[in-house]
Amino acid sequence: MNHSERELSLVLGSGGARGLAQIGVIRWLEKNSDYHIRAIAGSSMGGLIGGIYAAGKLDLYEEWVTQLSKYDVLRLLDFAFSRSGLFSGERVMGKLEDMLGDVNIEELPITFTAVATDIERGREIWLNRGSLFEAIRASIAIPTIFTPVKRDGRLLVDGGLLNPVPVAPTLRDSTAKTVAVSLSGRSEDELEQTEAVPESQDNDQNRYRRAIGQFIEELQDKLGLGDDLEPDIDVFDILSRSIEAMQNSIARFRLAAYNPDHLIEIPVNACGILEFHRAQEMIDLGYERAEKALDDIRRR
Repeated sequence: MNHSERELSLVLGSGGARGLAQIGVIRWLEKNSDYHIRAIAGSSMGGLIGGIYAAGKLDLYEEWVTQLSKYDVLRLLDFAFSRSGLFSGERVMGKLEDMLGDVNIEELPITFTAVATDIERGREIWLNRGSLFEAIRASIAIPTIFTPVKRDGRLLVDGGLLNPVPVAPTLRDSTAKTVAVSLSGRSEDELEQTEAVPESQDNDQNRYRRAIGQFIEELQDKLGLGDDLEPDIDVFDILSRSIEAMQNSIARFRLAAYNPDHLIEIPVNACGILEFHRAQEMIDLGYERAEKALDDIRRR
């Protein structure tokens, strides 16, 4: 194969902590394929993983995220207590900014596009110029959970709202193949599991959930809305699952419209949206699913 025939475009989807499986896909490509990643388009968590890889910082990020415990993840969630989001995201984004440094997308050795949503105009936005950090920050701003980002006169939130698997930005790439990773695959019973949680961490998790519930209840009171939910219903769980249900439905339509050469699907029940403490498990799962889906581009 000549040089252009060994290049591929990589599409990385949205899905919270399941997106860590995309690290495993990249590792499989590096180890088992003659193809080189020439372009990346990512939405939400896919934008984060793709941007970090394009900046040459994936080793550093993987080392950090695989060391996180459930307690560490909870500590990274910093309450904003504002009308635009439950968390500001400043702690985790501060860590990311330290990793990436001051780099613009145009300076990257790999063509990169982060997808965000212009919430005021209801439009999909492709961020392929300017600050890499700002582009990632906008792409992962899950509505009501993380505060939105103001950029170029737009109010930007999570790209997964309108395009959970952003194949379209890669259509003009002069690469031989397009590999897409969807985090909206069908549920698999064997992936269902319950974790034993130390009491100290469980108490901390309950404290955060109670605080989220109280925050939402106060907003309801201010707006004069009644609360008909049963007291034992987890409001945060309802919120995150509602967003995921919407994204999963949109992902199926997007993949039907834009058919990539190869599709790797990570089951929706592989892990929860904020279960970043399961990083190594997700990375291994991504590697395993790439092994099954990409056999025909394996190095011979």
